[in-house]
Amino acid sequence: MKTAPKTALIFGIAGQDGSWLAQLLLEHGYSVHGTSRDREASGFTNLRRLGLFERVRLHSAVLTDFRSVVQVIHEVRPSEIYNLAGQSSVGLSFEQPVETLSSTTLGTVNILEAIRFLGIETRFYNASSSECFGNTEKSAADESHPFHPRSPYGVGKAAAYWAVANYRESYNLFACSGILFNHESPLRPSRYVTQKIVRGAADIAERKTDRLQLGQLAIERDWGWAPEYVDAMWRMLNHDQPEDFVIATGEAHPLEEFVNAAFAYFGLDWRSHVEIDAGLLRPSDITHSVGNPQKAKRLLDWQAETKMPAMVHKLIDAEMERRRSSLAMA
Repeated sequence: MKTAPKTALIFGIAGQDGSWLAQLLLEHGYSVHGTSRDREASGFTNLRRLGLFERVRLHSAVLTDFRSVVQVIHEVRPSEIYNLAGQSSVGLSFEQPVETLSSTTLGTVNILEAIRFLGIETRFYNASSSECFGNTEKSAADESHPFHPRSPYGVGKAAAYWAVANYRESYNLFACSGILFNHESPLRPSRYVTQKIVRGAADIAERKTDRLQLGQLAIERDWGWAPEYVDAMWRMLNHDQPEDFVIATGEAHPLEEFVNAAFAYFGLDWRSHVEIDAGLLRPSDITHSVGNPQKAKRLLDWQAETKMPAMVHKLIDAEMERRRSSLAMA
């Protein structure tokens, strides 16, 4: 007899990570369900871009509405649940702190409570963030590193992390958090600084403009490739016990180095084109952020293969292909 495929439910399937995760789970033979606030109004651009829109089942769900969360989990009865939803921009969280904290913290608790309320056997993954740590100083943060978030987004992610830990310990749920450091792909929205840099450098190379305005270039980040990071999520839920993991490359690079790599791709000197705009600076920011992924390597057999310079090239290759495709369709 053939065994039924595993069923996964992805809250936030329309985002960067949700779409890459849907692709990975389909490759593993899963039946994949996903949510957005309104499935009829959402364009699901990322799912369409990856050719997945017709291969997943979509539902409407609002994470801050407990009944909405219970209904979709009861209907799908998934063997695995991934919470990737909520306001995901650090910069935007300073402008929308209430929405950010509500969607990140209350949304996570609603899923945990729905699992407990329904009494279903499922494994739960929560998307946590390196923003919980704040500055990691000059040492790489592992799972025992203290939290000191410096943004409303980081505060919300830290609260959700502890909620997951509490439900795991108090109610014996298979629930874990992935503390992911920065990870990028062509599916990132244009408001993210990495896409702003890539598109800005391409525009300058095509002589559409001559200037790119950025904020603080001295900040250092641990950048990885998003399709590899969703593989770590899947491995966490298929580990023999629920544990939290730092997912990172283990290398920190200044934003200036990212900018240089992007402009150098086109044979340009970024110093001739980049202007620093004080209006783009955040009320508070993290100067140095790097993770220690050794636990993931040891227990999950996972490590990042794509480091920052190669990641920049992949982003630009994808952007130039997008532009060629747009011209061909025009």
